[in-house]
Amino acid sequence: MVLSLNENSIVLQQILKYMAQITNNILMVRPAGFRMNPQTTVNNYFQKPSNADADANQLAQLEFDVFVEKLQAAGVHIMVVQDMKEPDTPDALFPNNWISFHQSGDVGLYPMFAQNRRLERNEEVLQLLEKDGFLINEIVDYTSAEEEGLYLEGTGSMVLDRENRFAYCALSDRADEDLFIEFCEDFEYHPILFSASQEVDGELKPVYHTNVMMCVADQYAVICLESIKNGKERRGVIKALHNTGKEIITINELQMHHFAGNMLQVKNDQGKALLIMSTAAFKSLSAIQKERLEVFNPIVHSNLKTIETNGGGSARCMMAEVFLPKKL
Repeated sequence: MVLSLNENSIVLQQILKYMAQITNNILMVRPAGFRMNPQTTVNNYFQKPSNADADANQLAQLEFDVFVEKLQAAGVHIMVVQDMKEPDTPDALFPNNWISFHQSGDVGLYPMFAQNRRLERNEEVLQLLEKDGFLINEIVDYTSAEEEGLYLEGTGSMVLDRENRFAYCALSDRADEDLFIEFCEDFEYHPILFSASQEVDGELKPVYHTNVMMCVADQYAVICLESIKNGKERRGVIKALHNTGKEIITINELQMHHFAGNMLQVKNDQGKALLIMSTAAFKSLSAIQKERLEVFNPIVHSNLKTIETNGGGSARCMMAEVFLPKKL
């Protein structure tokens, strides 16, 4: 359902002359009780149980703080929200799964697979953004789908080409087809649906989030094409990327497991593009892949080992892009 928050927000920066693919405004949540979440391990095969990370929260906070410092030093505007110990939200540092912010002034709220992840939804985030001068027009709330056992975990389940209005979605327990189509109708995106798989103990299992196997930037896309086993679906994704002018940079499944698909292109305060990833992702790339990426933008990477191992998510998962218009 669609709820109008504020009728006066028609100021929405004179209603958008163009849609931007990248932003300089990023929302991040500093963890208070980070640890491996047993409610997500059932279908997030990127999580790797480890006894070495007994102080996971403290280590994750250190990784988080260093990451934020690097982004800020690169000229990216970071808005940090401090998570609280209560309620218990071990994955709160991955905010892009429960909320998304759009250039129209609209905000999406999403249904989450894990029950304890639903507790991450926090109205104070919206208040912080409005205090910072951002305009919120409407909230599009899909969270009632949780009652039916249907989920769509934001820009984890979907990778958006905001300029060309294409939305890519690998179906999984966390990405329902009907909900995805509903999102595309509400936000005016052309849906690109497919299945992506990874090998787990000799069996093929769905990739839990689309944003761990692909990243769409302004002029290129990084994607693990070999995870799309269906040839027709794979050709459809390639065609969509080519038709929207993207150069395709492929990664393999091993690189995907080092989070080389979990990247995000942002811009700095001078309007120049940057590609953000973890150090594990950076090290997994070949020299040729790095050179191809650096033609388009410098790479900024940071060590996120504890977060990746316990949380099964990486750099892109930690960043919620804020495309909301600002007050004039």
